[in-house]
Amino acid sequence: MEMNEKDIEEGGVGAMSKTDLSWIPEIFKKRVCTTFVEDTFSNGRLCQCGVARDGHQSVALGDYFSTAIVSLWDSAQHSSEKATDAFGELEFAGAGKRHSSFLRLSNSTHPSRVYEMMKEHWKLTQPNLVVSVVGGEGRSKVKGWVREVLRQGLVQAAQSTGAWIITSGLREGIGRIVGEAVKDHATAISSVSLNKVVPIGIAQWGLVQNRQQLVNTEGSFPAKYYVSNTSRDTCSLDNNYMAFLLVDDGSVGRKGGEVSFRANLEYYISCQRSGSASIDIPVLCMLISGEAAMLEALDISLKNAMPWLVLAGSGGLANLVSDIVENVQSAPKSPPGGAEEDVTPNMELKERMAEKVKKHFPSEHDTDKLVDKLFSIYQSKDLISIYHAEQEGADDFDTVLLKTLVQASKHRVSGTTNPYADELKLAVTWNRVDIAKSELFKGNILWKYDDLEDSITDALKNNKPQFLRLFIDNGLNILEYLTYGRLEDLYNSISENCLVNSQLQNLLGVRLNEASPNQPCKISLYEVSQLLENLLGEVCLPFYTSVLYLDTQCSKRNFKKICKFLQGSCNYRLMLCRHPWLCLFIWAVLQNRSEMAIFFWEMCGESVLTALGGCKLLRELSKLENETEAKLSIKDLALKFENMAHGVFSICYQTKASNSFKLLIRKSHLWGDATCLKMAMAADARLFFSHDGVQSLLSQIWWGDMDRGTAAWKVILTMVFPMLCCTNLIEFRNVENVEEKKSSLVAHPASEADCHYGETVFSFAELKQHDAEQEDLNNIRHPTKGTPVVTMNTKKQPFVITRWKQFWYAPVTSFVGNVLMYFLFLFLYAYVMLVDFKPPPPDGPAISEYVLYFWVFTIVCEEIRESLIVGSKTVRQRVMLYIQDVWNKFDVLAISLFIAGLCCRMSNWSINIGRDILCVDYMVFTLRLIHIFTIHRQLGPKIIILGKMIKDAFFFLFFLGVWLSAYGVANQALLYSFDPNPDRVFRRVLYRPYLHIFGQIPVEEIDTGKSWDRDCTDNLTLISGGEEPCRDTSHNWLVVILLVVFLLVTNILLVNLLIATFSYTFSKVQERSDIYWKFQRYNLIVQYHSRPTLAPPFIILSHINIFIKRHLRKVPSIKIHHFALDIIGKAASKLVKWETMQKENFLSAESKKLRGTDTERLKHLNTKVDGVLKHVTEIRDVDRRLRVLETEMEFCTSSLQWIMEALSQSNLVKTGKVHPTRKAVISAPLEK
Repeated sequence: MEMNEKDIEEGGVGAMSKTDLSWIPEIFKKRVCTTFVEDTFSNGRLCQCGVARDGHQSVALGDYFSTAIVSLWDSAQHSSEKATDAFGELEFAGAGKRHSSFLRLSNSTHPSRVYEMMKEHWKLTQPNLVVSVVGGEGRSKVKGWVREVLRQGLVQAAQSTGAWIITSGLREGIGRIVGEAVKDHATAISSVSLNKVVPIGIAQWGLVQNRQQLVNTEGSFPAKYYVSNTSRDTCSLDNNYMAFLLVDDGSVGRKGGEVSFRANLEYYISCQRSGSASIDIPVLCMLISGEAAMLEALDISLKNAMPWLVLAGSGGLANLVSDIVENVQSAPKSPPGGAEEDVTPNMELKERMAEKVKKHFPSEHDTDKLVDKLFSIYQSKDLISIYHAEQEGADDFDTVLLKTLVQASKHRVSGTTNPYADELKLAVTWNRVDIAKSELFKGNILWKYDDLEDSITDALKNNKPQFLRLFIDNGLNILEYLTYGRLEDLYNSISENCLVNSQLQNLLGVRLNEASPNQPCKISLYEVSQLLENLLGEVCLPFYTSVLYLDTQCSKRNFKKICKFLQGSCNYRLMLCRHPWLCLFIWAVLQNRSEMAIFFWEMCGESVLTALGGCKLLRELSKLENETEAKLSIKDLALKFENMAHGVFSICYQTKASNSFKLLIRKSHLWGDATCLKMAMAADARLFFSHDGVQSLLSQIWWGDMDRGTAAWKVILTMVFPMLCCTNLIEFRNVENVEEKKSSLVAHPASEADCHYGETVFSFAELKQHDAEQEDLNNIRHPTKGTPVVTMNTKKQPFVITRWKQFWYAPVTSFVGNVLMYFLFLFLYAYVMLVDFKPPPPDGPAISEYVLYFWVFTIVCEEIRESLIVGSKTVRQRVMLYIQDVWNKFDVLAISLFIAGLCCRMSNWSINIGRDILCVDYMVFTLRLIHIFTIHRQLGPKIIILGKMIKDAFFFLFFLGVWLSAYGVANQALLYSFDPNPDRVFRRVLYRPYLHIFGQIPVEEIDTGKSWDRDCTDNLTLISGGEEPCRDTSHNWLVVILLVVFLLVTNILLVNLLIATFSYTFSKVQERSDIYWKFQRYNLIVQYHSRPTLAPPFIILSHINIFIKRHLRKVPSIKIHHFALDIIGKAASKLVKWETMQKENFLSAESKKLRGTDTERLKHLNTKVDGVLKHVTEIRDVDRRLRVLETEMEFCTSSLQWIMEALSQSNLVKTGKVHPTRKAVISAPLEK
């Protein structure tokens, strides 16, 4: 029964409920015999369906006239469908394996319903290949080499491709061997293997032994099934199968009832696609041995254009089919001369087939029917492949399957531009890059872009980076493939279980809710851009804004604009991606696809920044991920990218330090003007910051043009006496060469960027003035067409001004000045609080206090400048970024307390409260010194360790608080039965137990045996009035015990726990404290680089200067860019090429390390052993052939000897010579 396309689309179970199973009997049916057709060999006891007369319903026995004229029972005519009564899960008693799914269904059931049932309800993974094994049934013995083919060939190939294996599922013949092979293979491979072999049994219901154990109208979950093979006509199910389809045609004990259903199911599966694969699911039928009756199944399947692989030499029907396909040739067609001439070749062909049938099945009587079947099969012999396992072996069985399917597809699909395209699609679907390398990419096939397009998409969506690497190595240009439309399709193909998909869907939902209903429901680049902006923050400019014609600043305007834009034609989707490798890298990183992301990173430019960008994205995603395993996987990949960035930069620094410095501060147009330092800071890449090259650059920036070994006292002395900067007290960099380079810069505009790549690029004064000078030069050097370039001579600055800028522009100068002035601020603050704190107005405050107020005002101005003015984001974003820093929170707290104390201090009634607040605020300002000294090499790491220990102390305080409250309440209640004074109760419940820890134990009060010299009373009225109550002596023994227990727990257990925790924290952090300190050092350098040179309170002068520049003179800010250089033109491309070369050196070194590992050596050794085994197999085959040849030679020799003797004794040949003997023939050449 053939199926058309309309049939395939009908009858699904997509709307079925997965919890309520009442739909199963409504959809799936069983068959019951409705007409008793007497079996003449049973004397009327049995029907031809195999069921006894008593087993039929009365309706089946009623119509005697119609049954009398029926001579042959037919399932379609003589049986009817009823609701199935056998479905659910199957538990094999004593097997100890997981449950298998099973279903009893009619042989006329539509295969689409069954396929959906297997996928949706049984949760079987969608196959990349289906292998249907036919033949070898019954209790006949299977040859040993057939077992090896099934074990080492079929099952291993199925595992490597993710296949379903369909057999009868019974514990006999091939079905049993396949089940055992699957079981053995499952125990040999890892449990986390990606591709699992799914064995499925399709058996006839009437042939299953103990089938009544499965019957339950409500379903069995599970059904206990006992295996016992005691009957000749039936067989038990095999416990190694995952699912059973028990096809019911209404008969019992009759074979072949499942053939048509099985063929239809295989054809239906062959018309489906697995996931996002580029081809339909390939289905291959495999014939092993078999009886003559199986010709019907072979014929039906070939009419559905199913490819067949026949195992030659396995016996039975397989030998017959292989003999006919290989040795029976149809006669050439003669010219048309009549009907008899047309029939003659077919008659001759059928006669030869009849001879083959008699040879292989001599006991068959109805040869004409078999010949007709064979003739029909012969018409489709192009779909049949013959496999000689004894000659070819079972090692490359997966390659045999691939070639068989490709050969069949060439006959099924016509008009293919490249005959190897289907073979490539199969290899990609199975993820067999080894087959593609050995068979398709050997250099003898010319691949075009159109042939690879579908395979590229399949490899991308299904995470097959090895194929992408293979395509690129063989000349694929990704620029021709990746358009923005395809990039959107890739984002829409992200799995629903992926975190990024949920994030993108949320962003899409926001757009759909706010926009008109005509908006497309697919993820666009706008959602991707928003997601990247949320993850990357203000590290770089937003992605894809230029493609979508959006503004980088105004989000509300962009939202309205994009909603209107996406309703249009969206021509941008046809545009090629400007940076395809980076787009694919980000797409892979967001899905946490490790191998694919690393491959795209290898293909990207700017490898250091790209690796840090991937690290940043992954660490932000790990904060959003809730599942522990996924979070650990994301963090591991982020660490891997950080190590890769560290490794590439190490090689760059070792090769040429000056170029490596440029990499750190160069603006990347690929990553939206981000720099490596900025990205590493955002990604929390502490290992990268600890690199000597990064620290060397930071040190150069920190010291500016001063010598890095300058003593601190020289800097302080020069700040006190500024004119000392013109002396040789401090060594400065010689600027004469710099001036010459600047003049040559103006004289030669063609190489204007070159001046930024020498050693002078790291002069801090030049970094500050770089953008302004570059803008002036660009305004000067834009001559009109035909006008010669005018050379300008820069005016050399006086020595005093140059030295002045070199000293005051260095961040270290700003830092030292801020430290000195901060100490003065704290001294002034302490002086006001201790000596000069006057009453409220009009008597106060004192002049020193007014100076303190002004000083704090300048600090507030600087904090406002940092939080609200510096930066390119919105005010809200800048404020959120500002408060993320812990020390900024300290500043806000200190300023807030100072303002509150100042307000309270101005009133007579609240002056004491104000003084208290200002005293506490002094402590906060003093603690702020800790942050200042994080720059110190010895103090910095200790400050980090101190911060970690403070966190540990909070957990200790929690346990201590529990014990304090428990002991304090119990102690107070036992000593004093009544004491309503809250102040006294609070001190005795919490404060006094806390002092116990430090040894302050009032023994006289606690131990009633000691005298207590204090006036007390037992009068409740006096006690309520505030008098001291007397102690309760009745429970004193319990008070002493509680004291002992409390001291034991707190002083020994908790204190030692705290010490152990501190020791662990110290040892753990001390190992990496240097890394932490180097990371935080960057923050401090950036902070003092961006701060004005003058310290509070003189910083107000710098603020006035900045206000005049920005708002009156409209001079753009330079410090908001930190220390970033915009390198363009040839110099930029030269730097990128140099970085790419160092990346290749890094990858080469890593590959060499990998080859030296034990794992790779074992793999290499395993490959060699496999090669040796193949050679041994070939040698054995040659030896076998030589033995056969030797046997044939001996036979020929003996035959010739017999002929010679017979001729010598006869009178037919008369000669005078004696016939030669074997000894004479051998000795003749030796004598010569």
